[in-house]
Amino acid sequence: MVTITIDRLTKVFDGGVVAVEDLSLEIGSGEFVALLGPTGCGKSTILRLVAGLEEPTTGRVLFDGEAPDERAATRQRVAMVFQDHALYPNLTVAQNIGFPLRLGAEPVGALADRVAEAAAQLGITDLLHRRPGRLSGGQRQRVALARAIVRRPHAFLLDEPLSNLDAGVRAELRTELSGLSRRLGVTTVYVTHDQVEAMTMADRVAVLRRGRLQQLGTPAQVYSDPTSLFVAAFLGTPRPGLFQGAVHVESARVLIDLGSQLLELSRDDPRTRELVGRHTERVTLAIRPDALTPVVGDTDSGAVLRGTVRSVEHLGHEALVHVDIGGVPTSVAESRLEHPDTGTHLADVLAEEPPSGHPFRHTLGRLIPHQRTSEPPATARTEYGFYPVYDPGPDGGQPPPGDLVVRVPAPVPPRPGAPMMLAVDLDRLLLFDRAGDRIRLD
Repeated sequence: MVTITIDRLTKVFDGGVVAVEDLSLEIGSGEFVALLGPTGCGKSTILRLVAGLEEPTTGRVLFDGEAPDERAATRQRVAMVFQDHALYPNLTVAQNIGFPLRLGAEPVGALADRVAEAAAQLGITDLLHRRPGRLSGGQRQRVALARAIVRRPHAFLLDEPLSNLDAGVRAELRTELSGLSRRLGVTTVYVTHDQVEAMTMADRVAVLRRGRLQQLGTPAQVYSDPTSLFVAAFLGTPRPGLFQGAVHVESARVLIDLGSQLLELSRDDPRTRELVGRHTERVTLAIRPDALTPVVGDTDSGAVLRGTVRSVEHLGHEALVHVDIGGVPTSVAESRLEHPDTGTHLADVLAEEPPSGHPFRHTLGRLIPHQRTSEPPATARTEYGFYPVYDPGPDGGQPPPGDLVVRVPAPVPPRPGAPMMLAVDLDRLLLFDRAGDRIRLD
């Protein structure tokens, strides 16, 4: 198997669209890495650059530390599986699977044995004499996977191979594909926008936004310890509630003001150490369902939010309860969850603060002037004595109210309109500063 090194890779298409920007990533031999991100974040372009189907603008891709030429790439046996199967309709399943071997000097007997072996691994032995038109979507994708593994590849590149399948088949193939990759010990790069696929299949997850690596880690690390607001907002089902707030420090307590209510911590609490120096500073709170517990009756805890049930989603074994706490939600622009239509343009890249020592943007940063916007004015005074600054809504006023989502056991969830109190686990509360960087309450 091979180690794949992506070294400061940048790809700019015609028209100045930046698909990948200064990406560095090392994928170990036999490792399964998922490239996860929203539509338009450059995932498929990265895969095509690794496969050699696109030429980078700057940077390079190395296999076992060497840049492959055409012959070296053949030796590496890089196999790619596409979203749309890409099967030959006039060939049988057996002929489709064996097609890559026909291009080489494989003996006929050995070719048949290899095809039978690959078909058995994917459970499609009884389909070998059919043509693709007589197969279901799941069967076609199994044929595409068998065609890839028949070459006994050293690297396996998968471009959203399950996205066109229905939920049941997708879940079944997800398990099979993950197990197959590990049985073969193949270095695997898997592109997906589905966080369930990434979190359940991969050894490590690379979270991407607009062609840039946001965070790399195990599924548990990127979920429980996000380094940025975008990663926290993007991961989780359902997604966390994102609310604007501000820090207010008093002699005996530290308050996190949500505008209509607050979370209170004692100054003696070691988790306040990072907050003490942020008096009146604006923050963003990300609150996931697993950080919330419904409570009944009075409580002395300062980490309780009160609200009204807005809607209930029944899931059978549990219900997702949406609670309006009267907070001001974080804007899409600040959470960075927007979905670009045509990719990131060079002007957008250069308008953001460049990372230190970034040669590509340092060179091009002189071409287009940076535009900076000032802070919006304070909009409201709270009863706690200071002015949090909130983002305006689409019409220039305050954004619409946001919800918290909490899981409750079935079969008797609260009804819409009912009051509800939620205890917040402060160890699972995620806070971020104005730049979207994590504020750790350690």
